[in-house]
Amino acid sequence: MFDFIKKLFGQKSEPAVADHPTAPEDEQEKSAALPVGEVFSDVEPSESEQILTAPLADAQDFVNPGGAVEPAQFISVVGQSVGKQRDHNEDTLFALSAILATDASSQPLGIYIIADGMGGHQHGELASGVAAKTVANHLINRLYAPFYSLDPEPPSDPLQEMMKDAISEAQRMVIKQVPGGGTTLTAVVLLGEQMTLAHVGDSRAYLIHPDNRFQLISHDHSLVQRLVELGQITDEEALTHPQRNVVYRAIGQMEPFEPDISTLPLPKGGYILLCSDGLWGVVPENKVLSIIRENSDLGEASRLLLKAANDNGGPDNISLVLVKCP
Repeated sequence: MFDFIKKLFGQKSEPAVADHPTAPEDEQEKSAALPVGEVFSDVEPSESEQILTAPLADAQDFVNPGGAVEPAQFISVVGQSVGKQRDHNEDTLFALSAILATDASSQPLGIYIIADGMGGHQHGELASGVAAKTVANHLINRLYAPFYSLDPEPPSDPLQEMMKDAISEAQRMVIKQVPGGGTTLTAVVLLGEQMTLAHVGDSRAYLIHPDNRFQLISHDHSLVQRLVELGQITDEEALTHPQRNVVYRAIGQMEPFEPDISTLPLPKGGYILLCSDGLWGVVPENKVLSIIRENSDLGEASRLLLKAANDNGGPDNISLVLVKCP
């Protein structure tokens, strides 16, 4: 098994990471705890809002009143809400938390995906579903099935190449099956002590460390983010910019593009959060962190995150995947 994992991480790159010292219900809100299993949800557009930050309260260590779960495993929850101002959901989520535990060893594996059908594009909900299903299918066939086979063989390609191939296949299938459709996609594979991220668009991936560091590990492929980087507008101006919803890189666009692919260590004892802009663009980072920190029940944390976004107006679809790392 060690050789299997070692071959997967044969290629690594240092991710471009933004380290944030701050942290950031309606009847249609949904969440489900997933200790082991999967969720596939074809629900539906997101248009970029913005991110707000504020100072954190004094740092407190995470407390797990029940102690560590044995055997060590990835515990996940997904949550979705249509929001307050839309009539349907165009986001798609996929979550697979698996483990093979024996008397001699245990090896957890996690595959998590969020895709946000783009507002203004035809059939955003179809595009997000096709993209998420294609990436999930690719990773299940190339990684999950061989990993848990009776005689696992090290893969021929490193995990980063698998992820890149999965995004390329999703691009091909969206163009073929949903012409004119577009979607963001952020996917992570958790294995051993590392995670590999593939990212296109402006959904986000965060690490939440046990010392309360709230770390953005994805990069927004949006017009306003580009303008901020060029110094043409400030972060504050980006929040209300009339083109804040414009994404310049997405699955389904006709122009060639390269996804962001990176490998980095897991936040041991911390959390991984994938979310659409319906959450990160509406709820301040410090509020997101406090909700997760104060609720060891992931289902309750998910419900409160959705409620916070809707309490702030719920201008967009809201989707999230929250994973507790051993």
